[in-house]
Amino acid sequence: MNTEDIYSLDRLIEIALDLSAEKDFDMLMQKILLEAMAVCHCDAGTVYVKEDDHLNFHTVYTKSKGIPAAEQSRNADLPPVPLVRTHVCACSAIDNKKINIPDIYESKDYNFAGAQKYDAINGYRTGSMLVIPMDDEKGDIIGVLQLINAEDENGKTIPFDTRYEEIVSALASLAAVSLNNHKLAQEVIDLLHSFVRVMVDAIEARSSYNATHTRSMVRYAEQFAQWLDKTDSSYRIPDERKDAFYMSVWLHDIGKLVVPLEVLDKPDRLSSLRPGIKSRIEIAILAQKLKGYEETTDKAANDEKTALLNKAWEAIDAANTAPFLDDDKIEELRGYAKIKCLTADGSEVDLLTDDELEAITVRKGTLTNEERHQVEEHVSYTARMLSQMNFKGLYENVPFWAGSHHEFINGQGYPNKLSGDELPFETRILTIIDIYDALTAEDRPYKPPMPPERAFSILESMRDEGKLDGDILAMFKESKAWDRKSLA
Repeated sequence: MNTEDIYSLDRLIEIALDLSAEKDFDMLMQKILLEAMAVCHCDAGTVYVKEDDHLNFHTVYTKSKGIPAAEQSRNADLPPVPLVRTHVCACSAIDNKKINIPDIYESKDYNFAGAQKYDAINGYRTGSMLVIPMDDEKGDIIGVLQLINAEDENGKTIPFDTRYEEIVSALASLAAVSLNNHKLAQEVIDLLHSFVRVMVDAIEARSSYNATHTRSMVRYAEQFAQWLDKTDSSYRIPDERKDAFYMSVWLHDIGKLVVPLEVLDKPDRLSSLRPGIKSRIEIAILAQKLKGYEETTDKAANDEKTALLNKAWEAIDAANTAPFLDDDKIEELRGYAKIKCLTADGSEVDLLTDDELEAITVRKGTLTNEERHQVEEHVSYTARMLSQMNFKGLYENVPFWAGSHHEFINGQGYPNKLSGDELPFETRILTIIDIYDALTAEDRPYKPPMPPERAFSILESMRDEGKLDGDILAMFKESKAWDRKSLA
């Protein structure tokens, strides 16, 4: 092994270590291309990625253009190359063969009409070419590395030195393995995203009253993150964490899959209890009318009882869907609850059972304390379900972020009474957008949508109580990421 070979091996080890540490896939492909060009002292190169029956341009660079490699690749608008023998890069992939051509204009083995047409348009002269197939550890071709115009020390185009073919092949193999790993990682992420969409679809199909909640929240989160990117705020979410953050928003309500539907979708206070109460009162009124036909009955008292039952039903039915019940209304309902109702067999029962009274006297909303506890349990279920999915790396915090979106920074939230620094930015913004959407949602049967200014008034009151992060709330409000018009 001569000195040049030792230097090449050392450099190959060095570049391999550098590439293994590179997390940005596009930068990785660029580094491999630039290193291959440096080894061969050439002017231009391209990395193609194999997709089905064609090769896609991934990274392209021509040194003599004087434009940074990243910019050239970003602005390249080149059509895919079909895997047919009219293209030399396709031949390299099809045959898994290194192709070294001293001058494409003198070659009789391959059709270079496309390259020559490119030269004519761009005022370039393609001379020598080295094409190396990129095969992974299983021997599958997943791309092609193509180098153009090797140069001597004076910048004159010369053929590619065959001694460099093995070194470039080793770089191509590194690129192939990296590309394969990237594709596998992307497939896992795509699978995870598919799972997330399926779960959200399942929640929405189960509960039509919350059909747009999660999707609206994701849009709020994305638009807020984009707004933060345009500011100098320390709250900006790093690009590598955004996908995990969005995923936590997508999954924050997955626990609702195990909340009883009759509780989750309860449209009014009585819900399934209403028909029983109405039937009981109708039977009691009918029984009172029949009793009125008896000669011994006090007709005035009987009519008064019938009128009272009708009045009680009107009050109960109105309270069933009222947005809010004050103390006087609740006391009135409690009074009606003890009215004695005649039954079909002549016995008497209270107008309302204990469960019915508890339901109709809910001050605000539709849920009793027990039902509210059942709904609140969804965050515990969310954390429990997601913790079993073994999220790793950049996604390891998804279960925590999703499962703590009802916690408040003053420790008065649920389920774990977390507070202060225990709640990171991701959880704090998730909490704010969850509350905002709940207040302004247009698909809730138990309340009309609240205008944004009223919703922010409530959020600011919660901020003043120490529940919400005031800085984040102010930025969210300023960002207009909450504007529902942008969700259309």
